[in-house]
Amino acid sequence: MRRLYYLMAALVILLSALGYFYARKGKEPEAEKTYSLNEALGGSAAEGFNRAERARRFSFPADHGPHEGFRNEWWYFTGNLTGASGRRFGYQLTFFRSALTPHPVKRESAWGTNEVFMAHFAVTDVEGKRFRFGERFTRAALGLAGAGGRPLAVRLEDWSVLETGAKPWSAKLTAADGAMAIDLDLTSLKPVILNGEGGLSRKSGASGNASYYYSIPRLSTSGTIRIGEDSFKVSGISWLDREWSTSALDKDQAGWDWFALHLSDGRDIMYYQLRRRDGSRDPFSAGTLVGTGGSYRHLKREEVRLEPLRRWTSPKSGASYPSGWRLKIPSQGIDIEVAPLLADQELAAGFRYWEGAVEVRGSTGGSGYLEMTGY
Repeated sequence: MRRLYYLMAALVILLSALGYFYARKGKEPEAEKTYSLNEALGGSAAEGFNRAERARRFSFPADHGPHEGFRNEWWYFTGNLTGASGRRFGYQLTFFRSALTPHPVKRESAWGTNEVFMAHFAVTDVEGKRFRFGERFTRAALGLAGAGGRPLAVRLEDWSVLETGAKPWSAKLTAADGAMAIDLDLTSLKPVILNGEGGLSRKSGASGNASYYYSIPRLSTSGTIRIGEDSFKVSGISWLDREWSTSALDKDQAGWDWFALHLSDGRDIMYYQLRRRDGSRDPFSAGTLVGTGGSYRHLKREEVRLEPLRRWTSPKSGASYPSGWRLKIPSQGIDIEVAPLLADQELAAGFRYWEGAVEVRGSTGGSGYLEMTGY
């Protein structure tokens, strides 16, 4: 589904209500509050923004870059890495771009901008039994943040993703925040896959309530992770998700559970379960199954069976999340359990959600990432 475009939409709503935008190191709001889906997406999109209403022709490398005219966009990297000693880590580095107006507006002030950026950075230290995360946001002015294409370059302060090659596609990720840092090189092992209907991912039956959505499901990854004063050389596999849209969630959709799984048999699964307020699965839940060679097929809700196995209650927020899932795709011989590597991988950020590294066991093994919102 991918997901979390409501983070940037609500950030704009929140800061607009305060009457100004502030840099990360400036004065912050006194109230400590997290915001809900409906607060973020209640109401229609501003006039003049483009909508994802029909299939389009994707063009690479251009589509790796930003898409003017759409309200929300993100670059979403997650991965599971292992050090030389066998120490395991998960990481998340995500950049969100939100436009205040459909197109740039000339402003006299150097602080003026029509775009706001936010980024989340997290590291799961499995053996250290510690989950760390950071959050930053600022305006796209005075060199504080920005995104460009050909080659792709996305940055918020000193957190960045820089494209380093086109065939195969490759990039460098860098971020540091307190006791954690990453410096990683990624290279695609499989081609781009288009999720939904040729890249058009519908979230409900309403016209335009959709996104353009593609993934690079397997990227070989190597580099370093720093935890405190200790640096570890690591290697493993990452996943890139890309979406851009303008639309909001349906008012009856309460949240979602999103899976990005690397199976040890060489296949990959992306699946999102949209949950409705009455507890039922939304009919627009969907996913993609990627074959060992990069071929892929759309997964309908009826093909996938999901069952929560256990629950974990956050000591920080009191929210109760599923802590383990059984996922079955009978037509593909897939019957697996998806279990968190740490129970507590909750981001108590501007929006509270759970996202973290998981392992796969059952009919096949593997690893991946899981995101759960609306609990």
